[in-house]
This record gives sequence, C-alpha cells and structure tokens, in this order.
Amino acid sequence: MEEQFESYRNHLLAIAYRMLGSLTDAEDAVQETWLRLYRSDRNEIENLGGWLTTVTSRICLDMLRSRKARREESIDDHATENFANYEYRYNPEQEALLADSVGLALLVVLDKLNPAERMAFVLHDIFAVPFSEIAPVVGKSELATRKLASRARQKVRGQETNSQADLDRQRKLVDAFLDAAYAGNFDSLVAMLDPDVVLRDDRETGVRTETRGAISLAKKVSGHAKAAQVALVNGCIGAIAAPGGKLLYVIQFTIKDGKITEVDLISNSARLEQLNLTILSD
Repeated sequence: MEEQFESYRNHLLAIAYRMLGSLTDAEDAVQETWLRLYRSDRNEIENLGGWLTTVTSRICLDMLRSRKARREESIDDHATENFANYEYRYNPEQEALLADSVGLALLVVLDKLNPAERMAFVLHDIFAVPFSEIAPVVGKSELATRKLASRARQKVRGQETNSQADLDRQRKLVDAFLDAAYAGNFDSLVAMLDPDVVLRDDRETGVRTETRGAISLAKKVSGHAKAAQVALVNGCIGAIAAPGGKLLYVIQFTIKDGKITEVDLISNSARLEQLNLTILSD
C-alpha cells in the first residue's frame, strides 16, 4: 500500500500545492490522505488514483474553507516578517521549484478565488479531472460546477478595462522602470518619472509614507526591485513581489503622457484583498 501511495505522492502534492498555495499545507494534506488510505478498506477502492485525488481535493477544500471561516492570516499578512523567517520554517528550494512550475502570478490570482472556484478550476483546467468527478467534491451539480470553473477562469484571465494598445504601452514603461530599478540605473529612472511624481509606501509602519519628486523616488527604488514582476492590477499594468509564491506587496502605477506620475506600493492585507490581480502571458 505504501509503495502504491508513494507512486502518486508527487501528483497529489502538485494538486494540493495549487489548491493551498503553501508547501507546508500541501504536505499536511497529502499526509492526511495517506492516513485515510491506511485506515480504509483497500478492497473497496477500485481506482486508487481517482480515490486519492478525490480525498486530497476534499481535504484541501476543507482546509480552504476553514482558513476562510477563521479569517486565518493569508499569505500576505505580515509578509515582510514572515518572509524574513521563511528559510527557517520551510524548504525554500523545494517550494521555489514548485512555485516556478506553477507560476507565481497564478498562485497569487488563485488566492483571490473562493474555495469552490479554486477547486473547480485547478482540478478541471490544470489536471483535466472531469466535472462529473469534481461535482461531488464541491457538493454541487455538474452544471453548477461548470459555472464555478467558468467564473474562476474569467477571474484568472482577467477582464481588461483598457485597450490592448494602452496596456502594451504601459507594460513597456513599467518593464523598463523595473529593469532600471533592478540595475540601479538612476538616470533612466529619472527619465521615466514625472518631475512631481509621488511614491506612497505602507510597508514601514502600516501607514502610508510619501516620497515626492523624480530624483528622490529614483534614489529610493534604485537597486530595490529584484523581486518585482509585471502583472495586471485592477485592469492596469502594475507589478507584484511574490518570491516563492508569497505575496509581499503590489505596486500600482499611474501613467500620464508617457511618464509615471504616481506609484502606490501596497502591502497591507486588507488593501491587497480589494485588488484584482491577473496573470499576464509573456
């Protein structure tokens, strides 16, 4: 039994990680699946792979619902403090590999779906599980489950509120800004900023502080955008910092006449919950 279970472990871990967004939680879910298998009557299990997938999915769904019901801290609450201690509580290398295989942006967006939507989307769109098998897991009809997946799919893909041409221009500017910040290219940063640009940052005290002026902002961000990557934030090009799949902060940009006029760096969990974050294809 143990050998058979181990042959499915990586598959179950992949499912659980996409459901829960945490390697530790995913491993707990897979371990609970093993315990349930150990206590079960193997003669009643006709399709072991299907049985394990279903059980793991139900465990993950219970964990997601419990997390939401208890208003458990999300992955972004006190993110800076948590990330500082990350290497002592997890296996960073293993989780980084998992996060890269999933896509950091996808993990962030999945975190915005409700548990049933997340379950339907992950099982069907990522692992090709039929809706007829997903429906009993989420406790809905097959038609309702299809609607859940469709709604989740729309959220993941995003509803663009700007024209594609505007988005392309915004993306080029933000990409260039992040590259210049990463490289510490001070002159390039200043050239992309409006002279009266303002940066609002809530990371230090939870209360937003402001930095005004292109030169002051360029000095503040130069060499400090290593974790940021471009994403769609409320329909506009922005950026997220999510090393290892853990959302640290979101950056919103206001762009006028080809210059960045406002930069809002958001790490407060309550404010992050109100943002619509969407994956951008390369």
